[in-house]
Amino acid sequence: MKATEQSRIPQQTGSEEPVAGRVVVLDVEGMTCGACSARVERTLNRMDGVTGTVNFATGRAVATVTPTETPSGEDDFGHRIVDMIEAITKAGYSARVAGAPVEDGQPQTAHVPARRRLWWRLGVTILFGVPLADLSIANALSPQSRYDGWEWVLIALALPIATWCAWPFHRAAWLAARQRTTTMDTLISLGILASCVLSVYTIFFAATEPSDSIGGWHLLFQAHGAIYLDVIPGVTAFVLIGRILESLAKSHAGNALRALASAGARDAALLMPDGREHRIPADQLRVGDRFVVRPGEVIPTDGTVHEGHAAVDVSTMTGESVPVEVGAGATVVGGTVALDGRLVVDAEKVGRETQIAQLVEMVERAQSEKAAAQRLADRISGFFVPLVLALAVATAAVWAAVGENLSSGFSPALAVIVVACPCALGLATPMALMVAADRAAREGVFIKSQHALEVARGIDTVVLDKTGTVTEGRMSVVASWPAAPDADVLRRAGAIEDASTHPVADAVSGYVQPGHGAFVAVENYRSLAGLGAEGQVEGHTVLVGSLRLMRERAIVPPADLQAWLAEQQKDARGTVVVAQDGQAVLALAVSDTVKPSAAAAIEQIHRLGLRTVLLTGDNRITAEAVAQTLGINEVVAEVLPAQKADVIAGLRAEGRSVAMVGDGVNDAPALAQADLGLALMSGTDVARAAADLLLLRGDLRVVPDAIELARATVSTMRWNLAWAFGYNVAAIPLAAAGLLNPIIAAAAMAFSSLFVVTNSLRLGKGSSARQR
Repeated sequence: MKATEQSRIPQQTGSEEPVAGRVVVLDVEGMTCGACSARVERTLNRMDGVTGTVNFATGRAVATVTPTETPSGEDDFGHRIVDMIEAITKAGYSARVAGAPVEDGQPQTAHVPARRRLWWRLGVTILFGVPLADLSIANALSPQSRYDGWEWVLIALALPIATWCAWPFHRAAWLAARQRTTTMDTLISLGILASCVLSVYTIFFAATEPSDSIGGWHLLFQAHGAIYLDVIPGVTAFVLIGRILESLAKSHAGNALRALASAGARDAALLMPDGREHRIPADQLRVGDRFVVRPGEVIPTDGTVHEGHAAVDVSTMTGESVPVEVGAGATVVGGTVALDGRLVVDAEKVGRETQIAQLVEMVERAQSEKAAAQRLADRISGFFVPLVLALAVATAAVWAAVGENLSSGFSPALAVIVVACPCALGLATPMALMVAADRAAREGVFIKSQHALEVARGIDTVVLDKTGTVTEGRMSVVASWPAAPDADVLRRAGAIEDASTHPVADAVSGYVQPGHGAFVAVENYRSLAGLGAEGQVEGHTVLVGSLRLMRERAIVPPADLQAWLAEQQKDARGTVVVAQDGQAVLALAVSDTVKPSAAAAIEQIHRLGLRTVLLTGDNRITAEAVAQTLGINEVVAEVLPAQKADVIAGLRAEGRSVAMVGDGVNDAPALAQADLGLALMSGTDVARAAADLLLLRGDLRVVPDAIELARATVSTMRWNLAWAFGYNVAAIPLAAAGLLNPIIAAAAMAFSSLFVVTNSLRLGKGSSARQR
């Protein structure tokens, strides 16, 4: 690795953490089974100061490195990465920093699609394997019809398959042998080579009668035979087909995540101090830079709109098809697309700090985690191959002892070697998690940890924060007195409230603004803390505030207005009274509006058999009104922020398994305390950090969708592991008993892996997503 690349590594993989615990992600090539990933993982974990996990399904290693300081005072993080890559290379694989370009002069084989090479090898296998099988069957069924030189024809057809087509298996087996270990490729390579060597020996040295030389296909009709050249294309073809289909499935499973990772803009229009625009690569933007986004362009990084207005397509982040309108002061996210209008944006987060970069990294880390069952499967894969080889030798010895000759044990032993390949064990949970993460990303849910999936299965109670989670989190005007208020009075009240920053004032000014254009100037404006505000507007003295303020100013509302105010209080609504020139002439009711999706979400949560709890610091009357509207089972109201975690702890002490949904800083302790924390991406950084699942949509229906997906993922992983273990437990004894032809064994082995892959892919199809 060149010095320039070393200096760039911390930026590509970096972390803002101190020296301890810096993370690097490596792309590892050449892994073919769970035993391979286990070996790479052991290689990394043997290194001082390195703790790593390797995901066979994604082909990635995630390592936490503890660098040390060099004499110059700098840490050796870059050199440690080089050491890791060298160690992986010595173990028989290749690795590079995720996202790093291939340097000039380096081997370009990684750029040749591996799947295309597999297709070529499969094509040659079929081209030579079909006539080889035909001749073998013909010779087996009618030995008297053989012609001179038939054996050379069979060998000529088998040789390209046993060498070039099966080369990936031989190479991987040799590299493993150099490390004094074994993989599933060891089994395949030994099976092919043994078939080839024994068949050649039989043809030229052992066969004395034509009937002694019968093909492997004839094993479908006979107990055993001596020539197994036709086993070579059968085994090779089935294994190649299995790997091609696995590759296709993995490629399909990661589409959404790859689309998200590549969603960013390549360049940005940097706005210079003199007003000119200068195009620069997007990765050169810095915090504080001001850039321009025109219609149809991708927003290059996270920021705040300085000026302009546009509809923004946020589907890359949330999956929502409806564009979001943004204007001055609005937050925009890198990777989203401005559909119309011109935006001038101030960059706030760049590079790895953007939401897209953090989400992609988060999901990749989650995919690298392993369930307890998968860790057991990996350990089994590590010693499984030597055990199978020992069993194959024992099978051959037993059959040779009880059979007619030494070769009688070869077919059962070969079937044991081929059928026992532990591919499915290595794919069981990574494949399911990969598909689940992809589907979740499409639906606006990001899985932060494997723990979230394992816990979700047992959840029985969902606790929801009210403000900002169940409700919109902002006040709005929902009623007025009189029902058709005077436009002039309304305009003057809006002018007073527009000068205030109180949430209720924002609701009033926002309610008035659309129909009345720009507000007129306010003279002698005065804010009255906790009560309201007053000022002179168009020659009138206008007082806007609470009923208490009116009483303090000796303003008595009319009887019908007082009755209206009492009715609003019963409905848990806030009220604003407007007095003009000493007379109460207008009143507005404000409320934190329940999200449109909340009722459907609560109903779906109940259909999953879960109880719901509304947790809020708001007053009980308001909380119970919201809960009654939505059908929430329980209400815990008037809770201080510090007490929310205590409420969660109390529910867990009752024996409940609790999921908490929140968005604010005060929700973070409760999110961490819960068995499963779900935070809205629109919430605070602290809440997102404390959660296990992130919900990118404001639509609350993603909550039951996320729980349902997590349950389905865990169930799929368990089925996969049950099949992978059960398959080997059942198939190996059948092979050892001589009941499986080696070719059928190869097909069964390939089918085992395909079952795991296709079962996992069902997670992506059985979507709970709806037209939103």
